[in-house]
Parts: sequence; structure tokens; C-alpha cells
Amino acid sequence: MNETEEQVLSLLDKVRPYLVRDGGDIELLKIEDGVVYVKMMGACDGCIAIDITLKEGIERMLLENVPGVIGVVSL
Repeated sequence: MNETEEQVLSLLDKVRPYLVRDGGDIELLKIEDGVVYVKMMGACDGCIAIDITLKEGIERMLLENVPGVIGVVSL
């Protein structure tokens, strides 16, 4: 595991309790060329607010805190 992956996982662990509280979860699939690929699970999968959660919450947090990250994509 490299430093970027460790930083991403650490930050995802910080938001996970909020997702779990609402019946969802997030899984890191891979990091490729600065893009973090995640899988949204449970209530998050298909939620109408997922774009806001992903872009305004998770992506913003990763862009501000993890050097080299340029975006987040949910698969």
C-alpha cells in the first residue's frame, strides 16, 4: 500500500460513520492516474443525494488533503 492509498483510506474512514448512519458505505476500488475510484454501497447506491455527497463532500476533502488526487468517480 502506498502513501496516497493510505491517506485516501484514512479520510474515507473518517466519513464512513456518517454514511453508515444513513444506511450506506463506501469502498475504495482503486486509484489510477490521480482518480480515486469508489463503490457506494447500501443506501448510498442509487441515492438522489449521492452526487452531492461524492463531489461536494468526499471529492473536496480528498482534493484538499491528498496530494495528487484530481477527482473521485463512483463505479
